[in-house]
Amino acid sequence: MPGIRFVPMETETARSLQRGGPDAYGLAPEIAVSDGDGMPCRHCMENIGAGEDYLILAYRPFPRNQAFAETGPVFLHARECDAPAPGPDVPEILTLSPNYLLRGYGVDDRIVYGFGKVVPQDQLAAYARDLFRNPAIAYVHVRSATNNCYQARIERA
Repeated sequence: MPGIRFVPMETETARSLQRGGPDAYGLAPEIAVSDGDGMPCRHCMENIGAGEDYLILAYRPFPRNQAFAETGPVFLHARECDAPAPGPDVPEILTLSPNYLLRGYGVDDRIVYGFGKVVPQDQLAAYARDLFRNPAIAYVHVRSATNNCYQARIERA
């Protein structure tokens, strides 16, 4: 089976947002205080702890605007946090829900139809490896199974 690596939000993007830069809609991120329940930071890939400030912002995890470039809300620590190196281990933020939507994209950043699927959390890595058996799939997005929010990117290792 192909190897995989989970990839966090780019540090350059996170720092811009944490320093007050605009989100995908050109707006300043909103600041809120976490209750500690399911506020996944897309940069450090950890849950934002109770009492910590976090940002709510529009994020588009694609290199350019086009019909398949979904934009949606994500959370990010308000403080500067450190991203983990991309690797094969399922990050903390992907253990917070029982199910996730995995969707494959081609090198053109468009959905490869017929392969998106909601999978149980404990099958997330196995299904991602299975998706990469298809040479048309360049990378995979992990999204919330209930709200479709972007969680993380998975690439071939």
